Amino acid sequence: MEGKKTKGRQKIPMRKIENRVALLTTFSKRREGLYKRASELVTECDADIGIVMISPAGKPHSFFHPTADTIVSRFQNPDMQSSQGICLDMITARNKVNQLKNRLEELDVVEDAVIAQINFYDQMVEARQKGWWESIEQLNANEVIIFEAWLSDTGSKMRHHLNQSKNKASSSLGRESFGV
Repeated sequence: MEGKKTKGRQKIPMRKIENRVALLTTFSKRREGLYKRASELVTECDADIGIVMISPAGKPHSFFHPTADTIVSRFQNPDMQSSQGICLDMITARNKVNQLKNRLEELDVVEDAVIAQINFYDQMVEARQKGWWESIEQLNANEVIIFEAWLSDTGSKMRHHLNQSKNKASSSLGRESFGV
């Protein structure tokens, strides 16, 4: 096996970042990582989480689930039972998170389908540039069905355009014959 081309992952010594732009960028990336991990804990372990941090620029950032009041109350008195209102808030927040998660998963599926469709259309354009007769033999059954639908739709649009052109031509001829 040949030698490595890169150094790979290496341990970075802990020290203050002096470059202001690099410091803010690193903070932003790490904050997003913390939020992602906190969100995973909430989803997978049904945990209550609160994160408060202040950026190097002095801006406060926070992440609370289910609510800030619930987290503060639980922190001040871990043995205290939550009131009925707080329990309803927690249930509502968890349901909202689950709804948003499900919607995100649906959108991911739609995005994947759109990307696949775009890739397919790109392949079709490339095939048309080669000449359809050269590439049609390489299509699988599903691609042939899609290609056939595309041809049918294109033919229908062409017939519609032709009919419109004929109607415009005949109406302009009709006006000429009546002296309009």
